[in-house]
Amino acid sequence: SSNPPFTSVELDHSDSGREGCTVTTLTVTAEPQNWKSAIKVAVHEVRRLKEFGVTMGEMTRYMDALIKDSEQLAMMIDSVPSVDNLDFIMESDALGHTVMDQLQGHDSLLGVAETVTLEEVNTVGAEVLEFISDFGKPSAPLPAAIVACVPKKVHIDGVGESSFEICPEEITESMKAGLEEPIYPEPELEVPKELITQSELEDLKVQHRPSFVPFKEDDVVKVFDNETGITQRRLSNGISVNYKITQNEARVGVMRLIVGGGRATEDSESKGSVIVGVRTLSEGGCVGNFSREQVELFCVNNLINCSLESNEEFIFMEFRFALRDNGMRAAFQLLHMVLEHNVWLEDAFDRAAQLYLSYYRSIPKSLERATAHKLMVAMLNHDERFVEPSPHSLEKLTLQSVKEAVMNQFVGSNMEVSVVGDFTEEEVESCVLDYLGTVSAAKSSNKEEHIEKISFLPSPSDLHFQQVYIKDTDERACAYIAGPAPNRWGFATEGKDLFNDIRSSSADAEISAPANSGKTHINVRNHPLFFGITLSLLAEIINSRLFTTVRDSMGLTYDVSFELNLFDKLDLGWYVIAVTSTPSKVKAVILSLSYFVLLLLISTFCDLDARSIRLLMRAKVFSEVYITTKLLKGSWIGQRGHC
Repeated sequence: SSNPPFTSVELDHSDSGREGCTVTTLTVTAEPQNWKSAIKVAVHEVRRLKEFGVTMGEMTRYMDALIKDSEQLAMMIDSVPSVDNLDFIMESDALGHTVMDQLQGHDSLLGVAETVTLEEVNTVGAEVLEFISDFGKPSAPLPAAIVACVPKKVHIDGVGESSFEICPEEITESMKAGLEEPIYPEPELEVPKELITQSELEDLKVQHRPSFVPFKEDDVVKVFDNETGITQRRLSNGISVNYKITQNEARVGVMRLIVGGGRATEDSESKGSVIVGVRTLSEGGCVGNFSREQVELFCVNNLINCSLESNEEFIFMEFRFALRDNGMRAAFQLLHMVLEHNVWLEDAFDRAAQLYLSYYRSIPKSLERATAHKLMVAMLNHDERFVEPSPHSLEKLTLQSVKEAVMNQFVGSNMEVSVVGDFTEEEVESCVLDYLGTVSAAKSSNKEEHIEKISFLPSPSDLHFQQVYIKDTDERACAYIAGPAPNRWGFATEGKDLFNDIRSSSADAEISAPANSGKTHINVRNHPLFFGITLSLLAEIINSRLFTTVRDSMGLTYDVSFELNLFDKLDLGWYVIAVTSTPSKVKAVILSLSYFVLLLLISTFCDLDARSIRLLMRAKVFSEVYITTKLLKGSWIGQRGHC
């Protein structure tokens, strides 16, 4: 449906340590005006599942996925962080479970899986769902609770804000009405084993003749960095490829597609087109002749997690996959189909537009979001590319306009793919050639990427100091102080190259190693990452001083932070000081922060500041990257995104 009555419907069945028993929960999320229809659809589907059960195909499919996932965990037994093992043991003890490691658990699952029958699954499922499907009958078990979380006010088109109320009788009537609807068994769905057949792949290879080509700088076809272990390649269609082989997670891989452009390419006539377009593509979920349901089940069978997102500079598509049973080839097939045979649906566009309309209308309901939104609009001179699209902008969008805004960025030379995982060089390069090398190179836009000028609001202005009053459940106040900053590489909006200024202004930047050390001289300030790392170090020092001064010494707030937003491609950035306090103290907090910012301009940082923060940052990197192996692949891919 182009306007489904629900936002999400989830059924959870799990042990609860707090309740001391197993808890089954049906959670329905919907827009206020659609809540009755959403409940009807949810309970109707539960009743259908209870009466007809799952099919043999569904049971086989999900049992196989469960075994694959368990096998994956068993292979990672030596790389699970200690804190995860501790949490697992504590939770198992609290719930009265038998504690087994990953290998023991996998062996037990294999032994049990062989004995499970379809009839047993449906019998147990019917018992679990009985409290919903038989609601209202004398024999039905009573639900422990029916909880409704609703807003006090809702937006009604043509009316504005209006009171919103529901009563228990309305909820039970909606449930009974949904259970009275006729039910039919779900048809068996054909799940594809592959999205691109071998014969289709051979035809594509003959047509495109994929190959690795030299980089523009020289005739080198393959670049390997000994320090990071990253290999760089470039395909004949212009797509850049980076991959790193690591065994931190056994037989698991992560792949990220990065497309340059993002929301910055939106013009004054297409505000919100990129962010809504990316959401539309994600909501549709169809590729080629395969439906969304078929694609989802294909991902389930191959243990593929896929996400599609956008920000101000890039469009991202990330795949996490297991290499068992050609899982990496399946992930590359899905990426190829998204790039070559994406499907744009009108109902998916309607859902995406409605979602961002809801996001916009929820801004005034949050103290922090309302204040931050006012700040960004004022600071960036009403540039909507950095905030949620407004209802007026959303009304002007069409399916064709959002499709063009997104697909015009999917140009071969504008795309980069990074892959990190426990694979071999032959495996990854074969997939790259077969499924990325056969992506059409002739998808270039008729016009070059154009980014309308981004400027900060000129000073002075009435918008430089604003107060926003909104209703809240508690007496709270938050304040933001923000201003312009350079990007990660030192470029600012005025066209200045601050990185170059630093290098040229310091003749003593070269660090000389001792003569007997055998090390070469290092000019740290010439390193491309010097500016970004220096700004990160500066942000940590400012954060530390803020916390000590405003919170500990003055006692004016219980939360204060300094953050830098550094872009990679755009020649700008900004800093934000965020503070939470009480209405009686917030003005004093603002004066203190303003004075603090002025002091930063004339103060210097001692070597003790730098040393302590360096130790803190090293500890943070070590704990978040090297110990937690689940984050390692994401970290490597994230670093490639900044290069």
